[in-house]
Amino acid sequence: MDMDNSLLEPSERIDDLLTHDLHIIQSDEVFSFSMDAVLLARFAGIPPRGRILDLCTGNGVIPLLLTTRTKADIEGIEIQPRLAGMARRSVTLNQMQERIIIREGDLRELYKETGHGVYDAITVNPPYMPLNGSDIKLNRHQAIARHEISCTLEEVIQTCFRLVKPGGKVSMVHKPQRLGDIMALMRQYRLEPKRLRFVHPRAHLEANMVLIEAIRDGKPEVRLLPPLIVYDENNQYCPEIMDIYYGSKEGEV
Repeated sequence: MDMDNSLLEPSERIDDLLTHDLHIIQSDEVFSFSMDAVLLARFAGIPPRGRILDLCTGNGVIPLLLTTRTKADIEGIEIQPRLAGMARRSVTLNQMQERIIIREGDLRELYKETGHGVYDAITVNPPYMPLNGSDIKLNRHQAIARHEISCTLEEVIQTCFRLVKPGGKVSMVHKPQRLGDIMALMRQYRLEPKRLRFVHPRAHLEANMVLIEAIRDGKPEVRLLPPLIVYDENNQYCPEIMDIYYGSKEGEV
């Protein structure tokens, strides 16, 4: 693909997503995507067609990656204007305007525009950390991405319940320390946890990420999938991580 540098604002760059000739606009001045977003895009249960929503979409990495797995219409919503603008320009850069729509706005208010129960699947990589004062050390973009400033965990899960269809899937990546809260809130809002997978930096270390998928109004039954190990004993990516990053695995993680 010929890169259209006219889409870049000052301080921005174009990064390679390493799969399907996809690229993304990023900047060191704002919060960039990391491995958790890539893993979620591969883990999420999504339909071959229909309508998918990515909450807290940031610069749009998850919608872009989901295009490699489905023909569904994909939307992303982001509250920060700069990140939403970067996401829109990344959609244009990849000529995905017919498949991806990026909304700028508050996810807590989206149901007022779309109505209830309209999406077949929802993905979300939400802010991980409750407010505790450490957010003041970050710039505003990083603070909103990492801390529950614009939305709490409960508000994210309530939004998922409002927007996903009965029988639709909600997939989230988060920190294992919050798993008790996540599962309790999901059940409170009729999202039944169905699949769990822990991500470990190395085989001998405790998990530092958890992937969880729930079904709205599903029956109680949760599967604990094999752990996903990131690095091997030689400090190299394990084969499954390489497959995920380079796109040779098109199905779920």
